[in-house]
Formats: sequence, C-alpha cells, structure tokens
Amino acid sequence: MPAEAAMRLPSPTSESPAARAAVIAVAVGFLAFFLMLPLFAVFAEGLRGGVAQYLESFEDSDTLAAIQLTVTVAAIAVPLNIVFGLAASWAITKFDFWGKSFLITLIDLPFSVSPVVSGMCYVILFGANGYLGPWLVKHDVQIIFAVPGIVLATMFVTFPFVARELIPLMQEQGTSEEEAALSLGAGGFRTFWSVTLPNVRWALLYGVLLCNARAMGEFGAVSVVSGHLRGVTNTVPLQVEILYNDYNFIAAFAVASVLAGLGLVTLAIKSGLEWRYGDEISAAHRH
Repeated sequence: MPAEAAMRLPSPTSESPAARAAVIAVAVGFLAFFLMLPLFAVFAEGLRGGVAQYLESFEDSDTLAAIQLTVTVAAIAVPLNIVFGLAASWAITKFDFWGKSFLITLIDLPFSVSPVVSGMCYVILFGANGYLGPWLVKHDVQIIFAVPGIVLATMFVTFPFVARELIPLMQEQGTSEEEAALSLGAGGFRTFWSVTLPNVRWALLYGVLLCNARAMGEFGAVSVVSGHLRGVTNTVPLQVEILYNDYNFIAAFAVASVLAGLGLVTLAIKSGLEWRYGDEISAAHRH
C-alpha cells in the first residue's frame, strides 16, 4: 500500500470529535442523574424548612445517640480492619504458603455476599437460639442486639477495603527492598516500619477513608443484628429509616445529609491528596 494512502487511513485507536463528545456526554449524564441529582435532593429536602429546622433535627436525643454509636462503631471497626488489612496483604504479597488463593477469595467474600446475609450469620452464631447463644446467655454476654454485634457486622462488610487497596501495590513493589533490609541486619518489625509501611502509606490511607465511609453508612448487616432499639442500638442509617417511616421527612433528610456529606468529604480528601502528593503516589506505584 502506498505511504500516502496509509497516512490517510484513520488510526484504530483514535475517535472522531463527535464520538468523543458523545462518550463524554453519556458519562457526565449518568453521573449527574444517578449521583449528583440524588445528593442535591437530599440536601435540598433537609434544608426545606430552613437552617434552624435543619439544626433542630440534630437535637433529638435518639439522633444524637445514633451519631455517637456510629462514630464509636467506626472507631473500633476501622483500626481493627487496618490491622487485618496490613497483616493479610503482608502475608499474601511477601510469603508463599498453601491456601493463599483461598485467603484472597475469602477477602473478597463480603463483596459478593449480601450484608443482610452476613448479619443473619451472626444471629445464627450469637443469637439467643444460635449455636453459641446458650453459652453466652449463661455467662451474661450479649452480642446480638448490642454494640459488639454491630461492630462485628460492620467489620465483616468493611474488612476488604484496606486489604484490597494494599495487595495490588505491594505485589507490584515486590520484596527486593525488604530482602535488602533483612540482609543488612534489620529485624522484621523494623523492616515493616521503615520500608514497607512508608511505601504503601497512600494506598493505606485510601483504604482507611473508604473503610470508614462504608462503616458509618452500613445499613443491611447492622439492621439485622441491632434490634432497632431506639437510642440504644440504632446507628445513623437506621435512624434515618425510623425518621422516614415516622413521616418526619425533614429530619430524615437532614440526618441523611450527614452520611452524604461524609461521602463528599471522603472524596474531597482523596482528591486533595492526589493533587497535593500526586508525584509521590505515582512514584510509589512505579516503585
């Protein structure tokens, strides 16, 4: 084929301006309709009665208790998931052992199992009529319809987030630096603290942000194990449902806006870190 004819042929990887505009319009349209519009509606409905009524929605004792419980559960579940995520990713990426693939599959399990099903699993295990229920009742230990059950259910649905952020990066980085540190006489803990952790700190931070947002917004699993005790075991998502079912719509949307705001803050922090430390993050991935 003559060189001139070959130059006139369109590149298989290029698109026409109209095609690019159409694809971008579809993507932006989906985001606007399925993401931005619902978020705007939540804040608009919460502020329908004015700022004073919006703030008054948070003076209810049950709502305050729900906020406190949500923060408490996240403060317990997220650090525990950080420990699990670091341990699991370290084991999977730094060692070869029997059952590694099965461990990776188990980490992904909460992504494929309904949160309601996970909550039912804890009811079967720790409920009064469950497998361990009689022993727990005998020793005056309450897990279901109490804070421990909520923490367990929240941990189940959130533990993949940290590990799934760390594993790909640690696999890409390999073990060369750790091996060099060990050959120079550094112990396992010092190697982890001085070499591995600094290399994965941004992925770890992303995982923590996502884990915290999901922990505070979890509904299905928590709904099953909480018992819906007002002012005792209701988290913020459950309190939103109660307010909505009581036809207290302004208060329901006001409290819901807290969760929506949490998601927006999480996204803003993530975007801000990428903008501020983009070069370091890219260097860590290329490492």
